[in-house]
Amino acid sequence: MKILKITYATFICSLYMTITPAQGIATEPLKKALSETLANVVFMRHALAPGFGDPTEFQINDCSTQRNLDQVGRRQARLIGNYMRDHKIVFDTILSSQWCRCKQTANLLDMGNWEEFTGLNSFFQGHADRTDTLTKLQHKLDELPADTLVLMVTHQVIINAITKISPASGGLVVYNTRTKISKNVKLRNQ
Repeated sequence: MKILKITYATFICSLYMTITPAQGIATEPLKKALSETLANVVFMRHALAPGFGDPTEFQINDCSTQRNLDQVGRRQARLIGNYMRDHKIVFDTILSSQWCRCKQTANLLDMGNWEEFTGLNSFFQGHADRTDTLTKLQHKLDELPADTLVLMVTHQVIINAITKISPASGGLVVYNTRTKISKNVKLRNQ
């Protein structure tokens, strides 16, 4: 009978944690994925920037020559930032690709200071060298402590090269740099 009471109590507690929206890890998808994978990196694909690739006249330091966030993408980035702040998700470091749409996303998330990192630049159309970019990124990933949490705002090709997952615009993928385990995360209301 005592075992039955403990099992029933455990069941009720786990059920409560599953359906109570204000209770952290058990109900919040990003925290849950971080906990399940022990991830120390959150890759984020830049928010919505309509189109495909970049114009042929692309220049890294000139946003007018790049695909940029539209009104929907700017709203998406703000909402994701609000979501993370509301759920008390805090990053030790935030890094961004040098592409304007990634920097715009990092700014609009409003999660704190961020830095450009060339290891997150897109090699999709040859504007960055694939081998050089991924070597820089892998070196960065290899040196990250397990007890840190880093947000990396980047491109689908980068996230896919590391995790084999291709998130939608504004999508998140958690990644454990030690075990190489990754998981796609869908935020509520996204």
